[in-house]
Amino acid sequence: MSAEAANPGAHSRRRGRPRIDLRRIGRAALLGPTGRDRLPDAISHVVDAHRAHHPDADLAQLHKAYVLAESSHRGQFRKSGEPYITHPLAVTLILAELGAETTTLTASLLHDTVEDTEVTLDQVKAEFGAEVAYLVDGVTKLEKVDYGAAAEPETFRKMLVATGNDVRVMSIKLADRLHNMRTLGVMRPEKQARIAKVTRDVLIPLAERLGVQALKTELEDLVFAILHPEEYERTRVLIAENATACNALAAIAEDFRTVLRDAGITAEVLIRPRHFVSVHRVCLKRSELRSTDFGRLLVLVTDDADCYAVLGELHTCFTPVISEFKDFIAAPKFNLYQSLHTAVAGPDGAVAEVLIRTHQMHRVAEAGVVALGNPYVPTDSAEPLDGERADPTRPGWLSRLLEWQQSTPDPDTFWTSLRADLAQDKEITVFRADGRALGLPAGATCVDAAYAQYGEEAHACIGARVNGRLATLSTQLNDGDTVHVLLAQDASSGPSPDWLDHARTTAARIAISSWLESHPEGASAQAAAPRRPTPRAADRPATANAVVDRPDATVRLAGCCTPVPPDSVTGFAVRGGAVTVHRVECAAVARMESLGRAPVAVRWGDAAECRVTLVAESFGRPRLLADLTEVIAGEGAAIVSATVEPPSQQRVRHTYTLQLPDAAGLPALMRAMRDVPGVYDVSRTQHPASTA
Repeated sequence: MSAEAANPGAHSRRRGRPRIDLRRIGRAALLGPTGRDRLPDAISHVVDAHRAHHPDADLAQLHKAYVLAESSHRGQFRKSGEPYITHPLAVTLILAELGAETTTLTASLLHDTVEDTEVTLDQVKAEFGAEVAYLVDGVTKLEKVDYGAAAEPETFRKMLVATGNDVRVMSIKLADRLHNMRTLGVMRPEKQARIAKVTRDVLIPLAERLGVQALKTELEDLVFAILHPEEYERTRVLIAENATACNALAAIAEDFRTVLRDAGITAEVLIRPRHFVSVHRVCLKRSELRSTDFGRLLVLVTDDADCYAVLGELHTCFTPVISEFKDFIAAPKFNLYQSLHTAVAGPDGAVAEVLIRTHQMHRVAEAGVVALGNPYVPTDSAEPLDGERADPTRPGWLSRLLEWQQSTPDPDTFWTSLRADLAQDKEITVFRADGRALGLPAGATCVDAAYAQYGEEAHACIGARVNGRLATLSTQLNDGDTVHVLLAQDASSGPSPDWLDHARTTAARIAISSWLESHPEGASAQAAAPRRPTPRAADRPATANAVVDRPDATVRLAGCCTPVPPDSVTGFAVRGGAVTVHRVECAAVARMESLGRAPVAVRWGDAAECRVTLVAESFGRPRLLADLTEVIAGEGAAIVSATVEPPSQQRVRHTYTLQLPDAAGLPALMRAMRDVPGVYDVSRTQHPASTA
């Protein structure tokens, strides 16, 4: 496949700017740098594109970078036959057209010098500063001689770590891959396919997450042409046969201009032809394409308010397709994208999809983080929290990726996990108990939220509250949910193998798998069948160590609240001359007083033994009941009776009536029961006991 055939995105290029002539640049490069007073002709394209976005840019650094790149690459040629300097020039031009600032362009010109020439990183640092050297080092490949088959995944790991500190590293890599894909036709078919697959699985998702749509769409078309040549050819023919399809959109666009002009709204209405992959997706969605399906209308305005004004006018004067409306201005995508999406039908029934955005939104939509320039330039605003620099990509997907990659020393595991992580292309925002936001991929569960918030400490997770209500760890989270993760106090507890079925994030799956591999005995124990405790009948009547000032009165401890020393208690006389003792906060006390029953003064005697009923609420898991009874026995308490209610939504309620040798041990007993993995609450019963 020729380089031209591998460039299906050429039809949608920006008009008015011809594609650069690499051979002419090559000839100019061979002549070497010109006088100091002007830049070489070979870099004039870059200069023009750069000045279009940055009119006041200092070009001295670009001049110096070009001289070093040209001299160091002199005598080197690409497989296509052009002088090698044409590649860094083309990569730099791509970034210049997207609006990259001078430092990024300088590093782009030098991005292959350390890898392919005698220039060292120290030389780059001495000549251009630490910032440029960091960017160049970030995109420099690791040697196959040192890493063998692991060179490619380890190179990507290195680039991702560097991107965590400066997103411009990945911007240069994406532009580098785009130019290589444009000229991939000189490679063997099998190598084309291998590079295209990596581009599809890793670089296109990264371009999407960084919001660089201009690079992403062309990369998609180039990959489409290589990996699916038959579908690509059918799509190409379809687009060629409908070359005049945009005439229908042009008529609707003119109607838009008239409506907006009459409404006094200053707006620019443009036709954006769909790229190849987009047309192919529409073909799969619809059995027959409409003439307006080959493009969309783009309306550009000055400020946010005008976006909604345009939307109102279009929905008033045309028939809106309500199901197509989306507001990404009020709720931007996680990759910084903002726009209003809608579709309207004209008088003749033709339906046109419409994008409405400001000029700044359009710049960010096309160039993503590249359009933001250097995100680390000091501003007058307050310093970021925790001393971190204000990187718009770090709060979400990139932070998660950087966290889990440290736990995967094996290159194959990293490579597989990276592709799986990048395949999750939608994101939700949930809120922690402290109000801070947490970015997670769509479909994430409470397990993912736990590991995203606590890392390895989440091994002790026993449940969660979602929007204030108890929820199982498998509960799938929605955008805007508030999640309060519940952790056991026992740091030695660990995850269940079942958690792997609920984890969606790579970080959670790696952490869980690592724990299970290092604790095989814990995993097998949790996988064992649950053992139910055998209720044990009381071998003696309940004894009360409460004392009342009534001779010969029988004292009974109420089963509804099971008072124990040193609870504040009161009593009421019942039939037969007995006195029943209740905790003062028991609901039965209020009922007795409302009926006019006179309370009896009660105090605790010297006897320490007592009986109490406890309720343990937990999430169901294997061996939970066995663990609870073992803990109770370990605290020296005897089980008088035990009941377990049928599980409800994976939650189980256990009621234990216990005989304690000393009431002072009750707080320690309750703490020990709460520490059992899976138990999220232990309380004294406030209801009539099922057994007494």
